[in-house]
Amino acid sequence: MRDALLADRNGPVDLLVGDGRFTRVGPLDAREVATARAQGARVVEAAGRLVVPPFVDAHMHLDSALTLDPADPNRSGTLGEGIAVWSRRRARLTGKQILANAREVLRWMVAAGTLHVRCHVDVSPGAPDALSALLELRDEARGVCDVQLVAFPQDGLYREPGQREALRAAMARGCDAVGGIPHHEPTPAQGEAHVRDVFDIAQEFDADVDAHCDETDDPGSRFAVSMAREAAERGWQGRVVLGHCTAMAAYDAALLGEVAARLADSGVGVVANPMVNAVLQGRNDAAPVRRGMAPIAALREAGVTVALGQDSVLDAWLPLGVGDMLAVAQFGALFGHLTGHQQLAGMLDLVTGSGARLLRLDDRYGIAEGRPADFVLLDARDPIEALRLLPARLHVFRHGHEIARSSPARARLTGPFAPGEVVFGRDR
Repeated sequence: MRDALLADRNGPVDLLVGDGRFTRVGPLDAREVATARAQGARVVEAAGRLVVPPFVDAHMHLDSALTLDPADPNRSGTLGEGIAVWSRRRARLTGKQILANAREVLRWMVAAGTLHVRCHVDVSPGAPDALSALLELRDEARGVCDVQLVAFPQDGLYREPGQREALRAAMARGCDAVGGIPHHEPTPAQGEAHVRDVFDIAQEFDADVDAHCDETDDPGSRFAVSMAREAAERGWQGRVVLGHCTAMAAYDAALLGEVAARLADSGVGVVANPMVNAVLQGRNDAAPVRRGMAPIAALREAGVTVALGQDSVLDAWLPLGVGDMLAVAQFGALFGHLTGHQQLAGMLDLVTGSGARLLRLDDRYGIAEGRPADFVLLDARDPIEALRLLPARLHVFRHGHEIARSSPARARLTGPFAPGEVVFGRDR
C-alpha cells in the first residue's frame, strides 16, 4: 500500500506485505515499487488516507442480536424490563435463528472493519442453546474475524439452582473467558460469593474473566472493588475486564479516584458501552439526569485500560445499532464529553489498540513489521476526521488478503444551488 497515513506516525508511509505479514512499514523507493509490480504484487494507492489496524469490539451480545420484537418491546426502555423481555424472547428462539442473526450482524461488522469481537453468550439454564450456535459461528468465521466467547450467566448464580454448574459446563465446551454479573444477585453477600465463584472457575480453566459489573445507577454498587481485590490476590492481573461499570457515573470524585486507582493497580480493564449505557441508565432520575456511562477520562487518567463495545444491535436493550465501532467511538466522544482535541484524537484507540490489549491479542495485532497484515483503509485523513465523517472502509484486509471493500459516500446536486458532486462532509 502506497502513501498511507498512520495515527502514530508523521507523514505518509508504505506498507509491504508478504506471506500474510507486514514486511515493511516505511518508505519504499520507486525501484522497490516497480519490482513489486513486476512480481505481480497488488499495489493499493492510499493517497494520503488513514490506515488503521482492524477495529475491536470488546463487548458484544451476538446471541440476542436482531431479536427485537415489535409485539413485545421494552416499553420502559429500562435495563430491568430488557432482561424480562429477553427472558421471554429467548424461550421462543431456536439455535438456527440465533446462528442466522449472529452471522448477519457479524457480516456487517466485518464489512465495517471489525475483525476482533468478544461476545458474551447467555448460558443460563433457562436460555436456548445459544452457545452451540456461536461455537459454530466462531469456527465459521475463523481466519476472517476472531470471535472470543464469554460464558455469561445472565440470570446470576444464586437466583435459581444449577446456575454455577451451567457456567462451568459452558467453559468446558470451549468458551474463552468466564463472565459474571454480581450486582444482579438478590443480596450483596451473594454478589460477593458470585465474584469468588467466577474466579474459582477462571482458575480451574486457566481462563480470563470478563464480567458485567455495577451495571446500575446505584452509587452503592462497588463490585468493581471486589473484582480488583480478587484479581490481585489470585494473580489474575491483566486478565480481568469489567463491562459497563455505570455505577461509577454516580460516584463522588474521591470515591471514583479510589476505585480507579484500585483497578489500575490490579491491572483490571473496563469496557464502556456508550450507546446502550445512554439509553438504559438514569431512567429513574429526576432532573438533572445522569450520564450513566463509565467515566472514561477519569479511568484513563488513573492508568486503567478502557475500551468500547457495541453491546447490542436491535434487541431488548437497544433498538438501534449496526455494529460499526467508529460510530460507537463517535457517540462515546459526544456522550462522554470527550471532545477536546487530544481527547478526540485518542478515541480511535478505544476501538483499536486498547481493545486489543484487553482481549490480549499481543503481537497478533497492530501495524508493525512481522505482525499479521490486518488493516483498514479509511476514506479520511486523520483520526478526528474519521470520527466526524464515519467514512467508507475502502479496503479491509486480513492476513494480507482483501475481505471487504466499500465506495465513498457521494451524491450529485441537480437543483439550482451549486450543482455538482458532493463528497459528504469532506472539506477542501
